[in-house]
Amino acid sequence: MMPLSRTQLGLFFILLCPANIIGLWWAVGSPLVMDPNSICRKTKRLAGKQAELCQTEPEIVSEVVKGAKMAVRECQYQFRSRRWNCTSHNKYFGKILQQDIRETAFVYAITAAGVIHTVTQACSMGELMQCGCEVTRNWAPPSPQANGRGAEGSAWEWGGCGDDVEYGYEKSRQFMDAKRKKGKSDIRTLIDLHNNEAGRMAVKNYMRTECKCHGLSGSCTLQTCWKKMPHFREVGDRLLERFNGAFKVMGGNDGKTIIPVGHNIKPPDKLDLIYSADSPDFCQANRKTGSPGTRGRVCNSTGLDVGGCDLLCCGRGYREETVVVEESCLCRFHWCCVVNCNKCTVKKELSICL
Repeated sequence: MMPLSRTQLGLFFILLCPANIIGLWWAVGSPLVMDPNSICRKTKRLAGKQAELCQTEPEIVSEVVKGAKMAVRECQYQFRSRRWNCTSHNKYFGKILQQDIRETAFVYAITAAGVIHTVTQACSMGELMQCGCEVTRNWAPPSPQANGRGAEGSAWEWGGCGDDVEYGYEKSRQFMDAKRKKGKSDIRTLIDLHNNEAGRMAVKNYMRTECKCHGLSGSCTLQTCWKKMPHFREVGDRLLERFNGAFKVMGGNDGKTIIPVGHNIKPPDKLDLIYSADSPDFCQANRKTGSPGTRGRVCNSTGLDVGGCDLLCCGRGYREETVVVEESCLCRFHWCCVVNCNKCTVKKELSICL
């Protein structure tokens, strides 16, 4: 995966923001640097909660930026073997986000999830003055095996530093949903708001319980337990599943509801991703649809899945190419605690889409 430049990240972030910032980006003619100060200097062109956060809580905007960066990396990991691989370092990427296709649904969801995740994590780490660990609530007792170390009958108590996901949820909602108010006959707004919420729910609804045992000689006479967010890779995996089963929808007659397309299809719930337009096949580069094409992509000549040459190369075939790469080899562990490796050059056979 190629590293993202600040300019590429800026493009990704600005295009994800509400329509007023998209207009600002096109007016400027070049993407804003992925920097909270650069974003907040534009507050005269922002409104509502976004401007308020920039003016009163710029440190929150810094976490929003981190969340967007994390979302980019996760999107590229999840789609690394697909025809559309979430590549943001090309001139076509903006076209993708202007369509109501399922790829856009994933991008919005993973970004909203990234923002809730980074803001909540910053609270737990003590990096934000206005929040901290979660306030203990009257939850049901945790499972005795919540962390694999508990024992039946051991006493327990809520403690430690639980993640205050409610605070992260609210800040993600304020920033990501700003200027995306539900309006009459605005199917795009309804879809964006729904996918933002699906991303947040992929974090909020899957909090896990962690416990630490206390007692003499390794016994577990008392457990201290707290709530933690799922790892972000789990969030990405879960949203990819939702992407694969995304619902095609259309706007209802009242302009305020969405209904699934097709017969005998259950309505999507809050965890589902939704879209209204079919995706292009992404086989050929196409400026109009935003497809970068798959020519030159590395494929798996023996695979039959989405990364296999037959699917990835769209039936055009592929060529075999030998490349020389440098890898770490003959690694040795030295006490304590360093691993020293030599550099070796090896030849690799790659399959490249025609």
